[in-house]
Amino acid sequence: MEDILLIDDDVELCQMLTEYLGRYDLHIYAVHRGDTGLEAARSRPWPIILLDVMLPGIDGFEVLKRIRTFSSDSVLLLTARGEDVDRIVGLEMGADDYLAKPFNARELLARIRAVRRRSAVSSIACESSALVVEDLVLDPAARTVRQDGTLIDLTDVEFTLLDVLMRAPGKVIEREALAEAVLGRKFNPFDRSLDMHISRLRRKLASDGNSDDRVKTIRGTGYQLVLRRTLAGGRA
Repeated sequence: MEDILLIDDDVELCQMLTEYLGRYDLHIYAVHRGDTGLEAARSRPWPIILLDVMLPGIDGFEVLKRIRTFSSDSVLLLTARGEDVDRIVGLEMGADDYLAKPFNARELLARIRAVRRRSAVSSIACESSALVVEDLVLDPAARTVRQDGTLIDLTDVEFTLLDVLMRAPGKVIEREALAEAVLGRKFNPFDRSLDMHISRLRRKLASDGNSDDRVKTIRGTGYQLVLRRTLAGGRA
């Protein structure tokens, strides 16, 4: 069975998810406080961490913030339905995805499976050599990205997103294709997850203080990894 860390103070929900997900060879390790959940996150790598926002001890945002200082484990944030601000803040802080409460257990299972598929693709990619696009070097085996020799710290989703873009440099990748490849689900124009991940990746790849350099939004279509020579030509 695969272990999953669940940090949520709703004991009844934890018990229900433990029983339901157990049928699909997923073992839930449940913790009901933010501080003890953070300790559990530090204790070992997790395939996925399910993290509630409203927690005793330390709230979910603070837990997420601290997790991102030592781990790139996939984090799925559990938010209150209708709290769009919580979802946006969570994605900006490094959550890989979110699910609004109350949710259907089958939807949660689908999100978990999407993360596992992404990990499986990453494992296959580890057998391939590093991707090099101008100043960017992405090593699938080591799960590292360097820009001009400097290590760039990316979350799992950001890494996968850049991997997809680097395999077609200079070409426009449609939102629908990116959503399927990166998030493991069909694109929903009302779901801002993909946009938020693009925004975070763009900031991390910013050069010369220009955050719009490397990942360009093609309005109504998708995104493009812009080549430096194109940028240089545009500035000339």
